[in-house]
Amino acid sequence: MALDVDAIRAQIPALKSGSARFDAPGGTQTPQPVIDAIGEALANPLANRGRTTEGERNADGIVADARSALADLLGTEPRGVVLGRSATQLAYDLSRTLAKTWGPGDEVVVTRLDHDSNIRPWTQAAEAAGASVRWADFDPATGELLPEHIEAVLSPRTRLVAVTAASNLIGTMPDLPAVARLVHGVGALLHVDAVHYASHAVVDPAALGADTLVCSPYKFLGPHLGVLAARPEFLETLRPDKLLPSSDAVPERFELGTLPYELLAGARAAVDFLAGLEPDARGSRRDRLVASFAALEAHEDALRERIERGLADVGGVTVYSRAARRTPTLLFTVAGLRPADVYRQLAERMVDAPAGSFYAVEASRRLGLGDEGGVRVGLAPYSSADDVDRLLTALAGLDR
Repeated sequence: MALDVDAIRAQIPALKSGSARFDAPGGTQTPQPVIDAIGEALANPLANRGRTTEGERNADGIVADARSALADLLGTEPRGVVLGRSATQLAYDLSRTLAKTWGPGDEVVVTRLDHDSNIRPWTQAAEAAGASVRWADFDPATGELLPEHIEAVLSPRTRLVAVTAASNLIGTMPDLPAVARLVHGVGALLHVDAVHYASHAVVDPAALGADTLVCSPYKFLGPHLGVLAARPEFLETLRPDKLLPSSDAVPERFELGTLPYELLAGARAAVDFLAGLEPDARGSRRDRLVASFAALEAHEDALRERIERGLADVGGVTVYSRAARRTPTLLFTVAGLRPADVYRQLAERMVDAPAGSFYAVEASRRLGLGDEGGVRVGLAPYSSADDVDRLLTALAGLDR
């Protein structure tokens, strides 16, 4: 079934501003049901979690509901869902915990394709532990990160490999199951950055081969927070730094301080909104999410192809999103114009398509774009054919 884009857009107040928005990879706009859920949580009694007072029960219920919803989204179980401020914070917390068992002679693998939040936490933790860092390259001509790129830097001393499920810069979706077989074959862990991936595809850690995985609800219509997913049995083996009185249960032992209850209420609402993108879907929430993401992928792929055809007709455009499997995310440059100037001119025409390296600085440099990067166009459930036409018209009319 095709997405009812008009119905989706009608539920997102920010779109009333009139801009054609292509900035979703940096954060999506928020549907009214998510806004309402946040407000309702704050409008009712809240207290530290417990079962005695109404406020305690409300907080406890919000956390439980959020874990359940996010577990459905991420193909795991609620006890495997760790909640945090951001994916970056969770990656740092996890890296410091795992690094307690690393030492000289151990090796950690990161890639040139990744967002810096899936590079620096690991390289810094390795350095502090005296472990070595090995870099997996990608092919800048094709944008592909192939299993053999990972295989080339694996060894019996590899303890962990950190790799993206989808590049936030150019959309490349590596063959993670193949990568996981190689990583697990040398006895290492695979940590997956699914922040960009989870906005566009069904997440299944077991199928991907991920031991740990992070994402960010604000990239898929929710509020600003981060989520880590892992098997509860694996989490039980980890001993993070924590306060003495705080719970030692999994997953609570990884959650520092009081959780943002109102944002968790919004995260649950965002998952429910995603599950309703295909209104004829039936079954469990996970079943409805799978059906909705199938419709979303078809919608976004059609718009991406329309953009690609249009860009081919705009003189002087170089597109760097070339991988065979990729998200609806396009990075490009325009001859004779700095990316920031293209961004500014598009904004003047009410088209929001930002420019930069978007924290994927290693990838931007490898592509020959330096820290300046390029112009990034990304799609979301609310993206429309009219938005695409406005983008292409604006690009054709750039003042060069």
